[in-house]
Amino acid sequence: MNFDEFTGQAQHRLGTPGTGETLRAIRATLMTLGQRIPEGNAEDLAASLPIEIKWYLTGAVHEHGQRFDWSEFVERVSEIEGVDPADAAYHARIVMDLVHAQVPESDFQQLRDMLPESESDENWRKLFEIVDAAD
Repeated sequence: MNFDEFTGQAQHRLGTPGTGETLRAIRATLMTLGQRIPEGNAEDLAASLPIEIKWYLTGAVHEHGQRFDWSEFVERVSEIEGVDPADAAYHARIVMDLVHAQVPESDFQQLRDMLPESESDENWRKLFEIVDAAD
């Protein structure tokens, strides 16, 4: 899938009015995810994405491997995207479902394994609700 197809699908599924809003949702989600996971894992996950999207996971990140929970993830996505946290969480789920469709299952499973699912981490599974609903 190329950049236009990826962003077109994202725009359709997100219901955003334009490409700018769509790219903000994609960028906010993937930059924040890139901050959370180790650099090598971000590169593995990004390898199958369009080059323009791949950069959000790898090149736009200042520090990989930061430790933060689901609520902090949503707050960061919300701030970057400029939307309320409920919309940010929903947008992140849509973006993750699109990423899931593009990357090898082993790379996606590796991502899931990196994100803890304990009560104290407010269940990172929330990020994968749409992916899991389709399975």
